Amino acid sequence: MHTIVAQLIDIAQFTMKILVRNLARTTTDEAVRTLFAGFGHVASVTIVMDAETKQSKGFGFVEMPNPKQAVTAVKRSNLTRFEGSVIRVKLAEDKPSDDDAKA
Repeated sequence: MHTIVAQLIDIAQFTMKILVRNLARTTTDEAVRTLFAGFGHVASVTIVMDAETKQSKGFGFVEMPNPKQAVTAVKRSNLTRFEGSVIRVKLAEDKPSDDDAKA
């Protein structure tokens, strides 16, 4: 049991977060999941929505647990046409925490 937990922790530490920009406002989480599933396992997809209008802001995030598959997905999907828009794809950078801003 302990070994399984350790493996899950290892997997969680290496999950790669991908930023996908310039999505069509009508693009769904499922459509993005289908696109990236062609490169490997997709752990999650989140399209960022405007709190007031409930409309897509035109960008989102994909999490892939396999770093090699994630890098391949970024390289092969960046600047490709997807649902009528040329998407821009890159590895997401960690958002600075409040503690980092104070330093």
